[in-house]
Amino acid sequence: MLKTKLLIVLLALIGLAPWHAAPAETLVEVVLADQLDDSRGFCIDIVGYKQRAKPQRGLQAHSCYSYQGEIGVDQGFDAALIPRGKFRMTGFDLCMTAPEERPGSQLSLKACDHGIGQTFQLTAQGTIVPKDTATLCVTVADGDSTPGGGGQPVHLKRHLTLERCADGRARYQTWRVRQQAD
Repeated sequence: MLKTKLLIVLLALIGLAPWHAAPAETLVEVVLADQLDDSRGFCIDIVGYKQRAKPQRGLQAHSCYSYQGEIGVDQGFDAALIPRGKFRMTGFDLCMTAPEERPGSQLSLKACDHGIGQTFQLTAQGTIVPKDTATLCVTVADGDSTPGGGGQPVHLKRHLTLERCADGRARYQTWRVRQQAD
């Protein structure tokens, strides 16, 4: 009897007991604070469409999906990791990566390995900056959006790159995190 209780306690401590469930991840969108030309807002998004997204093609700014009632798999980030500098897209188990930390660099997705270019800070001002290069901000392209492949009205998209942080570009460089459409 005592051995059985000890075994149950041991299994619970190491997470193997059948009633022990891993905590669910809270998904959030990383959305541009300024809606620009889309009332749904622009979210950091994987190029492609939801489950059929193509992570190897990198990241873009795209109409947010939460207006449809849930966060899209190609826009969902692990809320718990953002304050620790990781922008992990849970549906694909990949992390936002800056392969090169220089102006004009596109953001990609790579296996989360704590490597160079995978640590970012969401600052108190709402900018997202690489840990080692705080003069560069995750930036949405200015100008007109281009139409995406679906949605009603049609979803819009824009390029997403690292650019020099500048007050005059704040509407393209200021981000926030949300769990559902406003």
